[in-house]
Amino acid sequence: MRLVLIAVALCWITPVSAETMPRIRVSENGEHFVRGDSDERFVVWGVNYDHNQAGELLDEYWIERWDEVVDDFTEIKQLGANCVRVHLQLGKFLDAPSQPNQAALDQLGKLVKLSEQKGLYLDITGLACYHKANVPQWYDQQSEQERWRTQAFFWESVAKVCRSSHAVFCYDLMNEPILAGGKPESDWLGGELAGKFFVQRLTLDLAGRTRQQVAKTWVDQMVDAIRKQDDQHLITVGVIPWVFVFGSGKPLFYSPEVGERLDFASVHFYPEKGQIDKAITALKAYDIGKPLVVEEMFPMKCSDAELADFVTRSKDFADGWISFYWGSTAAQLRGSGNATIAHAITAAWLERFASMADSMTKVPQK
Repeated sequence: MRLVLIAVALCWITPVSAETMPRIRVSENGEHFVRGDSDERFVVWGVNYDHNQAGELLDEYWIERWDEVVDDFTEIKQLGANCVRVHLQLGKFLDAPSQPNQAALDQLGKLVKLSEQKGLYLDITGLACYHKANVPQWYDQQSEQERWRTQAFFWESVAKVCRSSHAVFCYDLMNEPILAGGKPESDWLGGELAGKFFVQRLTLDLAGRTRQQVAKTWVDQMVDAIRKQDDQHLITVGVIPWVFVFGSGKPLFYSPEVGERLDFASVHFYPEKGQIDKAITALKAYDIGKPLVVEEMFPMKCSDAELADFVTRSKDFADGWISFYWGSTAAQLRGSGNATIAHAITAAWLERFASMADSMTKVPQK
């Protein structure tokens, strides 16, 4: 523990300068990422840092237990990652529709500084409603138009904090947005998974509009809000790959009608055992001439070896992969007195993920 504290202290004494982290942008041909003003290729190799082993979301403990965040960022860097995806709950950042929570915004600024010091880029995902207890009653009661204005205000507030830092890789407008179907819905949130609600509806009623019309109008409103404060950093939307889920179809958010103002495609893939070929074919549907990032992946339904095969086989056309880190190293997971099969699976994948870091980030992908 003493050695860890010394290492953390040294990082604070001799931090990575923000100037040494060039802003990540899309290449001139629009097909991949590059560093700063150069043509040097940048490949994303990161982790989702959404919650800890106890299931607590980052913005529920990052003020009172900041040292945990610092330690975790150190461990993430040791995994060979160059990017961290964080998930911000709207209810933690807004006290009212047009009133930000300044303490949360200040802590976000602190997180950005930590990222600069550690040399880790941030994928900032917003508008989360993962824990229903943190969703304001007034937010649930808003109309679609009011809700979108609130969401736009959230993004304008966040972009104002983050606009000057090159450690910000991108803004992800919402995790896995969906739309109403043929019939009106009554709940803004989708199904529950392990006590969390990761899926959110943009509308409860299409009201005669096409899905493309709704998605485009929403994307444009969120992008406009960000661009009021930040005209530099990349913007994306992390989506469920319905082409993979259903085995056919076409992308919605990354269709020509909707995705014009999104800088790159972000998709969430959990390949199934024995179906890596199917996953690769589905992933190619999102190779639309823009950079492509697998923004979520984990051996949830397949072995760690199969997931590694999926990553390796997609390197010819993908530009990044983001897995998960939940605050415990492989050694800590294995050494736990109450280690479970899930702990063993996570530990094995973390070790494989770390072993792949160098080859995946330094070998040209296209």
